[in-house]
Amino acid sequence: MSSVEIPGAAQNPCISCGACCARFRVSFYWGEADDAPGGIVPAALTEQLTPLRRAMRGTNPPQRCVALQGELGQCVGCSIYEQRPTPCREFEMWEPDGSVNPRCNEARAGIGLPPLAARTVAGSTA
Repeated sequence: MSSVEIPGAAQNPCISCGACCARFRVSFYWGEADDAPGGIVPAALTEQLTPLRRAMRGTNPPQRCVALQGELGQCVGCSIYEQRPTPCREFEMWEPDGSVNPRCNEARAGIGLPPLAARTVAGSTA
């Protein structure tokens, strides 16, 4: 099988991965859902965990987030990117010092992808 070059994947490995969307539960405060005042996450794509917590459907237990489109490890995207919940907004591939987020590499390993390498950050010794 030949590999496909995905534009931008070198700068943003997320678009050729999607592992975090398939390996972790995405739970968040219920008020982030659009059926709450000021909420933006589509409530129809969530399930209630507790009276105060929701999860993206497909992530409890972790299988694959309902909002993830594409093929894992190839080319993926979030169908609700602008409305995604806080845990998705805050999950980073790299730490501020350029070291790899170990949870990212854990998820990548879970779908058979190689680990990310650290990146050079200006002014950092990492």
